[in-house]
Amino acid sequence: MKVLISTDIEGVAGVYHPEQVRVGNPEYERARILMTHEANAAIAGAFDGGATKVLVNDSHGGFRNMPPDLLDPRAQAVQGKPRYLGMVAGVDEGVDAVCMIGYHSRAKGRGILAHTINSFAFARVYFNDLELGEAGIYGALAGEYGVPVVMASGDDVFIEEHRPVFPHAAFVQTKRATGHTSGVSLSPAQACSAIRESVAAALMRHSTARPFVLAGPIAVRIQTQTTALADLFCQWPTLRRLDGDEVGFDAPTVEAAVRMINSLSAMSTMLR
Repeated sequence: MKVLISTDIEGVAGVYHPEQVRVGNPEYERARILMTHEANAAIAGAFDGGATKVLVNDSHGGFRNMPPDLLDPRAQAVQGKPRYLGMVAGVDEGVDAVCMIGYHSRAKGRGILAHTINSFAFARVYFNDLELGEAGIYGALAGEYGVPVVMASGDDVFIEEHRPVFPHAAFVQTKRATGHTSGVSLSPAQACSAIRESVAAALMRHSTARPFVLAGPIAVRIQTQTTALADLFCQWPTLRRLDGDEVGFDAPTVEAAVRMINSLSAMSTMLR
């Protein structure tokens, strides 16, 4: 059994503030270690649950947060960008199950550090009129490869949003959101223990899980954070202007939609 672990940072226990998730801040240096500990707990749980090979995908920011020398040496690290499959890069390598560690709620959600892919650029993202955050978008991409999300961790709002999306998955609540930058968290040790146990249990019954599948073509609608961003994105002839702050496009597959969204995210940097 081959397992892909996709690890973000905003849903990690003890992480609440933008300074903890942005490179160049002293608090980030500590938070990236907490992220690595949760990834290692998931790796250990995967082997406990019968995995024979584990890929761990660094899925935050520049995709090179976790020090490779601190990762469980039994796993192979997927790091760096750009990469076509983003937060689930590696899912195309015959993977049987995906676990999402340290994830967060979607933009405009009530969760801690809630956003979708790029907090500067995107306010809401819809696939075929279904509003999705990062977990839903990349869960659908994994589903396109026939791979289910069997386990996920993050705050209570993230879990509430994603139980309907991944009804067969196990969830670990690492913290409870009381605001965008506040909450009540498990200790890192408690979170890691719960993650390890949950990953192992989820993989032991992974054959009962079903992929989250969105049939193409995909009608993508994006509410941008500003009208200036909508102006910029519509320089790409494929996009349609739907409103002052909304753009849309059609993609034949989820993978194509993800690649286009990530290209728009990269374009947005010229307005920062």
